[in-house]
Amino acid sequence: MGPRQVTVFGASGFIGRHVVRRLAADGARIVAAVRDPVAADFLRPMGDVGQIAPLACDVRNPDLVARALRGSDAAVNLVGILYETRRIRFDTIHGEAPGIIARAAAAGGVETLVHISAIGAAADASSDYARSKGVGETALRAGFPGAVVLRPSIVFGPEDDFFNRFAALARISPALPLFGGGTMRFQPVYVCDVAEAVVRGLTQPELRGRTFELGGPHIRTFRELMEDILEVTGRRRGLVPLPMALADLIGYVGDFVAWFGIKPTLTRDQARQLRRDNVASGEGFDALGIRPTAMDVVLPDYLDRFRKAGRFRPSQV
Repeated sequence: MGPRQVTVFGASGFIGRHVVRRLAADGARIVAAVRDPVAADFLRPMGDVGQIAPLACDVRNPDLVARALRGSDAAVNLVGILYETRRIRFDTIHGEAPGIIARAAAAGGVETLVHISAIGAAADASSDYARSKGVGETALRAGFPGAVVLRPSIVFGPEDDFFNRFAALARISPALPLFGGGTMRFQPVYVCDVAEAVVRGLTQPELRGRTFELGGPHIRTFRELMEDILEVTGRRRGLVPLPMALADLIGYVGDFVAWFGIKPTLTRDQARQLRRDNVASGEGFDALGIRPTAMDVVLPDYLDRFRKAGRFRPSQV
């Protein structure tokens, strides 16, 4: 039997909405702890009337976190950011918030806690993103030793930020960039597989206290991912190798616009992340009893909108 009530922090995000849908299908009541509960109203139809309740929560505030956990016997932390702004920082969202949630969950009698981290998370990592994720894992374990930690590689699905971004760029640009020659490796993982891993973490006691790295069935270089996007969208575009020094320069500009709340193309910290492979190791989907989904099964279903002729007729432009 699954948990009766689950608090999902970050429920309205990319991964969160799929976790909510999966939990609702199992009959759980869901407290969707989000920054803007009105904007999260789209979650309600994923369940029966009253089954999903959006609730305003700032994960940096221990009192609000404790309130969101009240009455729940399980919790999921999906809160994360891809870049920093003037008001939202890695150290607080990734580094401190997991500890706040863990301590509140332990104090509130929550039985199971699943936390989404990232491959490469380490307190001594070169990128601020990965370092803050590592600090957060340490704080999580200190407050709730039995928490299940999931570290996915780059996640793909209809609302993803990676494949949609570059497919949109291919629609308007004559070429796609290959920073560092595009040799860095990724292991893209389907968002629904990640959601299933969350459910397994919540419902299988033998998984408590363990860390799993989640990667799809295929490892692809950045160049190969760009080629996949062009093939699925039916576009012919150049692939231009660019030095990492140029990525750093673009990152400086990205940091500046992000400071003012504008979504950057690339930040300096993201450029640092591009210098390292993003491939799963250790325990993963096999240990969870999940067979991961291949990209070529899913990408055509949501990238077809970037075709010049739409989904009904392939085109080469």
